[in-house]
Amino acid sequence: MKHKIKDIVPESIAEELNIEPGDYLVSINNEEIKDILDYKFQIFDENIVVVIEKANGEEWELEIEKDINEDLGIIFPEQLIEKPRSCANKCIFCFMDQLPQKVRDTLVFKDDDFRLSFITGNYVTLTNSGYKDLDRIIKYHLSPINISVHATDENVRCMMLNNKNGGKIMEYIDYLTKNGIQVNAQIVLCPNINDGKILDKTIEDLSKYVPNLQCIAIVPVGLTKYRENLYPLKTFDKLGAKKVIEQVNTWQKKFKKEFGVNLVYLADEFYIKAEVDVPQFKEYDEFYQLEDGIGMIAYFDKEFESYLRHFKPKTINKTVSIATGKIAYKFIRSKMDELEEKFEGLKILVYPIENTFFGPEITVTGLITGGDLIKQLKGKDLGECLILTSDMLKDDEDIFLDDVTLDEVALALDTDIAINSEGGKGIIKSILNKF
Repeated sequence: MKHKIKDIVPESIAEELNIEPGDYLVSINNEEIKDILDYKFQIFDENIVVVIEKANGEEWELEIEKDINEDLGIIFPEQLIEKPRSCANKCIFCFMDQLPQKVRDTLVFKDDDFRLSFITGNYVTLTNSGYKDLDRIIKYHLSPINISVHATDENVRCMMLNNKNGGKIMEYIDYLTKNGIQVNAQIVLCPNINDGKILDKTIEDLSKYVPNLQCIAIVPVGLTKYRENLYPLKTFDKLGAKKVIEQVNTWQKKFKKEFGVNLVYLADEFYIKAEVDVPQFKEYDEFYQLEDGIGMIAYFDKEFESYLRHFKPKTINKTVSIATGKIAYKFIRSKMDELEEKFEGLKILVYPIENTFFGPEITVTGLITGGDLIKQLKGKDLGECLILTSDMLKDDEDIFLDDVTLDEVALALDTDIAINSEGGKGIIKSILNKF
């Protein structure tokens, strides 16, 4: 198996050796390279032998001396060199099954690849993995690995994933943790399916793997308006969210005594729906699953307050605007009130955006689309600039989930747009840097 080289990093080892785009990587240290894991493992040495096939068919054997962790500077067409594995499940709560027709192409593909879990932080169910894959995870020490557990009860998990192979999860986690792999577990909680006693069992079962089990993250099921012919699900209401919080609080007190950490954590959405204060910063311990919405408000607040202390009160006669998801509106508004109080003359307009693209049940900021921004902010006072979070955009491109570009939004709204990619600190910088 050989792999075509897409590009070369400037001033890298590969460029110095005249390796070029269009060449092929044949082997490293006489080992066939199956994917990016093999590649990373084989180059992690001070002395390696790389075989390159040039575009004219000539083979070069290159003996390379380098720093032990220095990369060669080779860029492949695919992140994994080969295509990532697609998901073998038909989950009853799958967000991708609830998407409208016009949506970003990358959202349509369902991946469930353990390599992506390590490289990008994706969650995997391991239903399309066997012990050969687990052994590769152990061999390359791909730790921590993020696993979508949902339920440790075999019947419940198989039903939720719509996959008869879903019942082996505890067997797999046991094998991984016994071999030194750390695990972050995720539970997508669905009312009357994996909550209540099933949730208690899942938390108790997983806690047996501490300390290699780093944390358990619980997020509420997200439902769009596109659920025709799908499993009948409902979201958590205020009372239901309160019950989950009380249930998890009991486990947290137990784990705090046993392990010194809370171990199990709820997404901010539960607290907001229940209309109770989110836990303090210290309650989230190491923030292992921040990007899963676990502790985002507490983390944002800590950054915001720490950075704000660097500034002395002064007069700033300017107006700016912020667009946010409905669920975070009250919190963001309260933080902006603090800024307005500190800086006389500063006016910050905060607009909660209704998600008409996915439906009103979707209230998080990261799923706001360009089309909704244009529809709901057109004609509004946006001040000197509109501030958006980078979570709304594709990682490597200024494009929203509905394929509307950032430039198109700026043009339609006739405003400058500042992108905040630094949370609580960044929102202050985005505002103050405009003055």
